[in-house]
Amino acid sequence: MASTRAPRAGWRGTRLAPWLGLLPFLLYVAVFLVWPTLSVVAGAFRSEDGGFTLERIRALTDETAINALKQSLYLSFASAATGAVLGALLAYLIVTAPPNSLLRRTITAICGVLAQFGGVTLAFAWLATLGFNGLLTNFLADVFGASDTGYSWLYELPGLILVYTYFQIPLMVIVFLPALEGLRPQWREAAVNLGATTFQYWTKVAIPLLRPAFLGCALLLFANAFAAYATAAALISQGSFITPLLIRTALTSEVVLGQKGLGFALALQMVVVVAIVMTAYAVLLRRTARWMR
Repeated sequence: MASTRAPRAGWRGTRLAPWLGLLPFLLYVAVFLVWPTLSVVAGAFRSEDGGFTLERIRALTDETAINALKQSLYLSFASAATGAVLGALLAYLIVTAPPNSLLRRTITAICGVLAQFGGVTLAFAWLATLGFNGLLTNFLADVFGASDTGYSWLYELPGLILVYTYFQIPLMVIVFLPALEGLRPQWREAAVNLGATTFQYWTKVAIPLLRPAFLGCALLLFANAFAAYATAAALISQGSFITPLLIRTALTSEVVLGQKGLGFALALQMVVVVAIVMTAYAVLLRRTARWMR
């Protein structure tokens, strides 16, 4: 009997060891992700007296909330599409370089830094470039006689698209590069041996294989732009034409009071959109993983 119990105890200890290692991460997720999400859901359906209500959800059908959602979706789609295409092209150029080349390692490192270069720092960089008395603004004014007061479109939707694309391109490089590296040279050699041209290889073999990865990365960029707040808040001090800024107005406005509940409802709306996008991303990522093994 003693000889059979000892292995069973060891097996149980081995089975519990991974969960004990994951405990700090699970605790972090519970505190900073699960609990805030549950608070948003509860706040969206809780009335001022603590009861259940759908009034805040109905407020999402107002013209202001709908327009903010449309603008947010357009901003996310435009920046994600631009970043996905340009980032995929840059990732392809990186893959063509030798794996240990200085150029490849340098560009990859730069993309890793720029992908995280956002928030107030990024907004200030663009203001210092194209804003009032910005570096490029003064240069264009001195050389071409342009206005030296900055450009108003920088503080509108076109400006946000441009600024968001700045960190979308390097992010696309980072997430799409493994898929390009997963293309095996043997597949191209087999296609050439069967008489395929370079164009036929890309249209019949490479692009169909890369399509799920490309679409999945584009969805990741969409969610990244849709949930971004700090850059837009620092760049646009007035106005709430996208959902994150409308949430800010609902929580901090001194003109229209008692809009905290609307902020919860808008946040829940964003959670639902991001959840749908990330679910689609996970499905596409699973399809990509089949041929990258």
